[in-house]
Amino acid sequence: MKLRVTIMPKPGVLDPQGKAIAQALATLGFAGVTDVRAGKTILLDLAETDPAKAEAAAREMAQKLLANTVIESFSVEPA
Repeated sequence: MKLRVTIMPKPGVLDPQGKAIAQALATLGFAGVTDVRAGKTILLDLAETDPAKAEAAAREMAQKLLANTVIESFSVEPA
């Protein structure tokens, strides 16, 4: 089963990468961008065929390794 884990900085957490992207976009003439938040997407291909068990496993992976849950939030969805 293929799942997508999306990890983003939590609201209120500084995002220097997002700020750098926003500044670069402004430099390139994209004046309408008011904020950018940069995150990451991880695609998992699991041997598990039960959707509920696969999602539970992906959530556990995100909590234990993929995301820093102090400063990042994550979501899991079918890919």
